[in-house]
Formats: sequence, structure tokens, C-alpha cells
Amino acid sequence: MKDECRDELLIQATAAYEGVVGDPKRFGPAAVRAVAHARDAGEPEALVVGLRALGWYERARGNHKRARALLNEAVRIADRHNLPGRLREVLVTRAAIRLELGSVPAATRDLDRAAAIRGLGASVELDLQRASVLYNVGRLTDAATVCRDILANPASPVDIRAKMTNNLALIEVQMGRPARALQLLDQAENLAACIGSALAAECASNRAWVLARAGQLVDGLRQAEKAEAMLRAAGAGPPLGEHYMELADTLLDLRLLREATVKAQSAADEFARHGIQLMGGEAELRIAQIALIAGDWPRSAESASRVATQFRQQRRPAWVARAELIAAEAARQAGSATRHHLKRARIAARTLDRLGAAAAAVQAHLTAGRIAADLGDVAKARSSLRRTYDLSRKAPVLLRVDGRLAAAIAAQLEDRPPDVLRHCRAGLADLRRHRGALASMELRALAGAHGFELGVMGIEALVRTGSPARMFDWLEQVRAVFLMTAEPEPTGEHADALGELRATHAKLAAARLSGSDPTPLLARQAALESTIRRAAWSRTATVTQDTGTIPSRSDLRRQLDGRVLVVQALRVRTGDVFAVLLEPRRTRIVPLAPLKDVIYEADALRFALRQLASSPSAGTASAARTAAYRAAAEHGLRQLRQMMIQPLGLPPDLPIVVVPQSRLHALPWSALHDAPIELAPSATLWWRSTQRRAQATGVALVAGKDLPGADTEVQLLHQLYPDATVLTPPASTSTATADALGRVELAHLACHGRLRADNPTFSALDLADGLLTVHELDLRGIAPHRVVLASCEAAADTAYEGEEMLGFVSALLTRGTAGLIASPIQVSDLDTIPLMAELHGQMVKGARMAEALHTARQTVDQSDPVGLATWSAFIAYGAA
Repeated sequence: MKDECRDELLIQATAAYEGVVGDPKRFGPAAVRAVAHARDAGEPEALVVGLRALGWYERARGNHKRARALLNEAVRIADRHNLPGRLREVLVTRAAIRLELGSVPAATRDLDRAAAIRGLGASVELDLQRASVLYNVGRLTDAATVCRDILANPASPVDIRAKMTNNLALIEVQMGRPARALQLLDQAENLAACIGSALAAECASNRAWVLARAGQLVDGLRQAEKAEAMLRAAGAGPPLGEHYMELADTLLDLRLLREATVKAQSAADEFARHGIQLMGGEAELRIAQIALIAGDWPRSAESASRVATQFRQQRRPAWVARAELIAAEAARQAGSATRHHLKRARIAARTLDRLGAAAAAVQAHLTAGRIAADLGDVAKARSSLRRTYDLSRKAPVLLRVDGRLAAAIAAQLEDRPPDVLRHCRAGLADLRRHRGALASMELRALAGAHGFELGVMGIEALVRTGSPARMFDWLEQVRAVFLMTAEPEPTGEHADALGELRATHAKLAAARLSGSDPTPLLARQAALESTIRRAAWSRTATVTQDTGTIPSRSDLRRQLDGRVLVVQALRVRTGDVFAVLLEPRRTRIVPLAPLKDVIYEADALRFALRQLASSPSAGTASAARTAAYRAAAEHGLRQLRQMMIQPLGLPPDLPIVVVPQSRLHALPWSALHDAPIELAPSATLWWRSTQRRAQATGVALVAGKDLPGADTEVQLLHQLYPDATVLTPPASTSTATADALGRVELAHLACHGRLRADNPTFSALDLADGLLTVHELDLRGIAPHRVVLASCEAAADTAYEGEEMLGFVSALLTRGTAGLIASPIQVSDLDTIPLMAELHGQMVKGARMAEALHTARQTVDQSDPVGLATWSAFIAYGAA
């Protein structure tokens, strides 16, 4: 009878352990009962097995220290009662807990002790944990060998096979074989489905990370959302820290730095809360990497150095190498790298190479090569850069871009400008394909940062050749992101969030008027914006334009028809702006001015014009201030004209087309030249605006709320367009306006503009019921053929690294708008009415928008302070 009871308790404890491995939430209570029953019955073997099950359950809940205590007790009992097979099993499980707690030497001792116990026992589980230790210290090649041996063993249990297949997938992607990793995850997920929800969720989370490492970033984001739901549904399954950490990697590759920081910090906090030091250090290293990319070099170097010490204590050489590389790269970017940094970087690169971490080794050799180049050690630089290129050639897209950068730097060191250009061109082509997979205009703009240095190096190489024609062609290739649009998806899935966001905006406005606390509403606004942005990030991209078609210079000249095209760019090395002029019979390069000087004058001018636009009409003191602001504005206009226009040497009455350097789009360009002037994000986009034909007829005239002159302006324009759709408050809602814009050829919007430099896709026009955002226009695919934005700062697009822009102007022009009038600065709505009436009067007569604006501006009284601001404000974009 006693034997039957002992057997029953052992069966109960074994079933609890096997259940907990696959589904902790479901079988955790069974582990608790198994331990209690075994204690009551005084059955040591059942108690050891039960404690092992309960320890694994506590580990799954993130209670690693409690799990270790339970397994310590199980080891003591197995030792005392001479249960070698059970002791071996518990030692293997305790090794896993000790490993996650960061005690790599202790975990290794447990595995060595388990291996010394005779008998088969837990040999497969022992090998599983050995592979885990090898993986976590960074010995990928050795870990892969162990995994493959286990999978080749037909006696391996299904749960071990699932775990090993999952782990091998993570190894393969880091060794540079992402396609093989995805195949393995297919197998792992099929096996995990037979075991339990926890392992299935872990495999799903790993798939998200592998997809991103394979360059499929959007697919990785979608999979991450699915995996997070599975992890949460698993309840007592794996904590979310590892998932957050891996998601931070994906967000970092997408250059979503704030979001990546939040996820990495959440992971670090969770690991710290549960005492999981192994992955805690990895999360801290992600934070250091994000700080590096954000330009916070002191914080990055300090964090990386601190965590390197932790990795040394854990005896994890691969992670020490990763940390030291971040510290070395931070020193390089700060301009303080030394021979010591070069030595540590080269050792780290060789370490990662030797351990099989091919993906990490690409970055490592690139860092070592760049430090060597900066220090003048050409031989070491070429060696490291060549290795970077070799490792990257079959890697995912962003690593290939890094490889091309390395090859370009090597060619630059060897004074081979044609090879510099060849590698830069190939890298940008790869980046264009990467952008083509991104439906979100925000992500496409951010992705330009990956190619920024390639663009800069190409410019420097071409400066040496002295060929204006080739420089012009190069600048168009760099700006090719503006040729991309993606088919809009139905907005039904976003409609609720967009509607609630508008309602929240309205409540915020009411709260500010009443003086009540807006904090809860601001939090709700941020949450809704995050939901809408995430939905856009995960959209499937269907690129609707041929991103490789750039018009020839002769095609451009035909469309220019005597006008001159002025394409600006920046020499990063010197900080100087220059222009490439495409004239009827020649192409030439003209140096302009230092960018910092232009920005200084532009900022001062913008401030002065803003004061003039709202200048009071009476009072001696106010008159003196107005006179001072007027003098400042006139000075600023003269200075900018001297820096940006006069060096071009063009006749003052010659119409021009300008493609500004990204940080100079918001200059008051119309006030700097005496003839019509058109702007565009790229020459090719301007050319395409000449080819576009209106797909609709009709006019929409829309007035926003809280603007005294908006209704008057719209009614005045209605006389010019008697058949127009007229929307004024309360009828000018966001939905009604969006619907109207989607079916007309010409749209005029007289409303407040809300600039969001922190989040440009939520820059908006203030309508009767709330805000119509850039994001919503893009989601709906709205782009009337011609648009007039008679609102403040609607043209103040935000500049991103790599000549990228994001805002109303870039969104509409990229979508298909062929002509647009807008202001990058503040204007007075009442004082713009005559200008708008004259503008539309000229357009009705058949004038192009730039010509109509130029003529209308001549009617403005510049002697009036507000008139000077209005005369300076509006700019024409595109060729319609």
C-alpha cells in the first residue's frame, strides 16, 4: 500500500513538472499540490520532483530567487537520500535558473556535476542547458553544434526538440543565416503547439525578432503584437522583459528612438525587479546603443563600460565585446577615440568573428575600421573594412548598407573616387528597396538616416571630380525617397481611434479655456496617437510609383522651359551649403554660405516676422517695438538674399525652381527672389508634378473654427467659384472636409495650422470638430491636384537626417498634389484675405500657382508691418 502511495505521488509530481514546462499557468497549482502532498507523506523522491516542478513554475512567473531556493532544497534532499538520477535532473534545472540570474560559473559547475553522475538520467536536458550556457556566453558555433546533435538524436523528447529548434533558430540568425532561422521556427512552432501555450508564445516572440533581424521589419512588428498577446494570455508564462528587449532592437532599426528607449527601459526594469541579471545586462546594453544613435555619447560610453564589467563577472566574452564596441564607437563619434579604443575594438571584432556572431561582427569590424581610419592607421583600417564588406554581402539589407559604407570608406582611404561612388550608389539602392517595404511615411522618412553617410561620401567624392552634371544626378538619387508612395489602406480599422482623437482634441481645447487640469486628456491623446502610429507602421506596403525612374537632365530642361533649377545640398565636412544649377545650356555648382549662418539669420527673421504678423496698431511703445522688428525683418531678408540667391548670378526677373537643403525648406523663399519661385523636395518630384493631370473636377472651400476672417475669405472666394463645395463651421468637420478633399481638383483651407515638431505626422489643420492630421490624409490617400493652405505654419515640415522631410507639404506632394501654396511662418488671417482673393483671381485666369502667388504678392502693402509679414509668408510648391 505504501509503495502504491509512493508511486502515485511520484506520478503526480512528474505530471506536474511535465505540465509546467509547457503551460505554467495551467499546471502551476498542480506543482504546489505535488509538493504539499509529498511533504505530508514524507516521500523524498516525489518531493524532489515536485520541488523541481514548483521551481520551474516560479521561474516562469519571474520569481527566480524563490525558484533557486526551491531547487537548492531539492538538491539537498536528493543528496541526503542518495537519489543520483533525480539529483542530476535538479542540477540541470538549477543551472538554468543560475544562468538567468547571471551566475554563469555556478551554472557551469552544476552542469559539470550533473555530467559526472553515472547513468543516462537527464542527458538530453543536460545537453540542452549546455547549449544554453554556450549561447548566452556568445559561443554560437559551439552552441549550434550541441543543438544539432540533440536534434539528430531520435530519442530526444518532443519538448526538448521544440526548445532546441527554437534556440537553434536564434543562433542561426546571429550567424547570418536568417532564412534557415525562419525555417527552424516553423518547425519549433509546430512542436510547441503540442506542448503548451508558454513555449508557443516564446516561439512566436522569437519569430518577431528573427523576422526583424532578417530585414523584414514591418513583418517583425506585426508578429511582435501577436506574440505579446500570446505572452499575456499565457499568464504565468515567461515575463515580457525579453520580448520588450527584442522589440527595442526592431524599433531601433526603424529609428524610432523614443519608442525603443521605452521598451528597453521596461525590459531593464523588469529584469531588475526579478533579479534576472543575465538579460538585465543585455537590456542595459540596448539602452547604451540607443543613446549612441541619439548622439548622447557620454551616457552611451558610461553605460557600456559599466555593463562590460558586469559581463566580465559573468564570464560572457561575446557580450563584453559588444559592450566595448559601443564604448569605442561613442568615443569615435565624440572625436576622442585613441589607440586604446582601436585595440579594444579590434579584439572585440575578432572575438565576435571567432564565436560565430556574424551579424554583430559586421558592426564590430566597421567600428574598428573607422577608428583606425580616423587615427591614420590605413593598413588596419583597410583590413577591418574589408572584413566588414565580406561579412555583409549576403546579410540582411541594413547590414548590407553598412557593408557598402565600409567599402566606400576603404575606397576613400585608397583615393579611388569612382569606387566610393559605386559602393555608395549600391548602398542607397539597397536602402531604397528597404524603404519600399515601409508603408508608413514616417518610417520612410526615418529610414533615410541609414543612408545619410553614403549620401555625404558621394557628395565629397563628386566635389573632387568637379562634375556639376554628375553631382546633380547624385543629389537626385539621394532624394529618391520622395518618389515613393504607398497605396492607402481602408481607414475603417483606424476610424474609431481617429474619431476619439478628434474628440479628445476638442475636450483639451475646452479644458484649457476653463482652466481645468488637462493631464488625463494629454495622456489619452498620447495613447491614441501611439495606437494610430503603430497601426500605420504595420501596414503592408504597396509602392505605387517606380522608385527607380529619375528624369534625365534634358527632360527636366524641357519642362523648365527657360527657368533655372537650383538644387541645394550640404558639404557636411565643411558645413557649407552649395547649389547645383540646371540652366538651359549648362550645369554648374555655386558655393553659397555656411549652414549655421543661414539658420541663424532664418531663426531671427522668423521671430521678427511672427511679431510683425501680430503687431498692435497703437501706442508709442508698441510702435517702437514694431519698428525694431521691421528693421530686423528687413535685415534678415537682405542677409538671406545675399547668402542664398545673389551668389547664383541669375537675372532678378528669371523664374526659378528650388530644391532646398532639408533644413532650409522653411525660409521665406518668395521674399528672396524678385520673380516667381517654386519649391519641391526633389527635382524629380517637381518634374512629376508637371506630368500630373487632375483626376477630379470641382473646388472645395473650407473655413476652420476660431478665425474671424475665415468665413469672409471663403465667401469671397465662393464668388469666383460659384459651384464650389463650401464648408464653414459647424459643417466644416474633419470627416466632411476629408471627404470633400478626396473628390475635388482644387482645395482652399482657411484654418489654423497646428505644428507638431515632436511628431510631424500629427501636425494638423483645426476644423470645426477638431484636427485633421497629416496622418489621416496619408491613411486616406488624399491629395487634391491643387491645394491652398491659408493657415499658419502649414508648410513648416520637419527635417530628418538624410534630406528627409515630414509634414503637410511633403505628404501632399508625395501623394500626388501637383501644386500647393502654404506658409512656413505665422500669418494674420484677416490680412491674408486680399492676398488670397487676388491669388485665386489669377488662378481662375489660368495662371500657374507660382505665377499667381507672385502677382498677388505685388498687391500687398509692404509698408504696413503686417503686410510685410504676409508678403514674406507664402510659398508655391510644385509646378501646377
